[in-house]
Amino acid sequence: MSLTDFRTLGRSGLVVSPLSLGTMTFGTARWGSADEVSQAIFNAYVEAGGNFVDTADVYAGGRSEELLGSYLAERRLRDKVVLATKFGFSAEPGNPNASGNGRKQIYRALEGSLRRLGTDYLDLYWLHVWDAVTPVEEVLQTLGDLVRAGKIRYFGFSDMPAWYTTKAATLAAAHGVPGPVAMQLAYSLVERNIEHEYVPAARECGLGLAPWSPLAAGFLAGKYARTATGATGEGRLSGPNPFGNTLFTDRNWRILDALRPVAAELDRPLAQVALAWVLAQPGVSAPIVGASQVAQLHGSIAALDIRLSPEQLRALNEASAPEAVFPYGIFSPAGNKGVFGGATVRGWL
Repeated sequence: MSLTDFRTLGRSGLVVSPLSLGTMTFGTARWGSADEVSQAIFNAYVEAGGNFVDTADVYAGGRSEELLGSYLAERRLRDKVVLATKFGFSAEPGNPNASGNGRKQIYRALEGSLRRLGTDYLDLYWLHVWDAVTPVEEVLQTLGDLVRAGKIRYFGFSDMPAWYTTKAATLAAAHGVPGPVAMQLAYSLVERNIEHEYVPAARECGLGLAPWSPLAAGFLAGKYARTATGATGEGRLSGPNPFGNTLFTDRNWRILDALRPVAAELDRPLAQVALAWVLAQPGVSAPIVGASQVAQLHGSIAALDIRLSPEQLRALNEASAPEAVFPYGIFSPAGNKGVFGGATVRGWL
C-alpha cells in the first residue's frame, strides 16, 4: 500500500490518501519544526502521492495555517490537495463568541482560516472540540449552510461524544441535508476507548475515522525510558504538552513492552508497527501523522507496507485491550451466550 492507495472518507465522495499529514508541528517552537523543515515535510508528503493535509486555527496561533497556505500556493496544489482545518478552541481570551461551536463563532473562525490559508473554500471543516453548550441542530444547520454556500465541501466532528455525532448524522439523513462524513479522535495502542461507542457509531452512520496521535505523541516510538520518578527522553512529552504526564502509566509501559517483540520479529521500528496496528483496525480511513523531521514522515509512509499476522495482531490486541467498563461486559462473548441461552450468534456484519 502507498499514499496513492486512495479511498473515500466514510460514505462520502471525498477521496483521500490512507495517511493524512498533520501540521501541528508547523510553526510550533519547542517540539515543532523550523519553517524550512516544515516545507520539506510538506513537499515530501505530496511528492510521495499524499493528498490529505490537516491543520487547525489554533495550531501555533494560526501560523500553521499560514505556512500551509503558502506551501500550497507556491506549488499550485490547491485543487489537488484535500485541505482540512478546524474550529472550536478559544482564539481570544475573554470573548466567549470567539470560541465554541455557535453560529457566530463558526463564521468568524472560518473567515480567519480562509484568510490565513489563502483560499476561498475548505475541503473538510472539522468541529475541533465539543463545547457542551451549542445544540447539535445549530451546528448542523450552520455547517450545512456553509456547504450550500460553497465555503466548505464537507464537514466532520472531532473530540465529542459519540451520541452527538450520531444525532447529527441521523438528523441529516432524515431531512436530506449535509451531515458529518467523518470523526477525528485519539486512537492508538494505548488509547482504544473509541472502540466502545465511536467505532460502532461510525460504521452505523457511514462515517470515516481519522485517528489523531496514532503514536501517542511519540510514546509508542520508544523514545522514552522508564525511571523511578517517571521517564526520560527527548520529544514532545519531555516538556509542557497537551498530554502532561498521563501517558507514563504502568499499563502503557506494559503495552510498549508487548510491542517490542513484534517489532523485532518484523525487523521494523516500534513507531511503524504501532502505526500499522492502527491502519489494520476496522473503519479507519486515514490516520493523521505529524512529523518534526522529514525522516519521521518517511517512517510513517513505510508503515503502509507492513502486514501484521493474525498472531501479531492478537498479541498487541490482548496487551492493549481496553477495560470492559459497564455495560460493555454484558456484550462480551460470554455475555452474548447468556442472552441467547448458551448459543453464540453472529450479526450480519
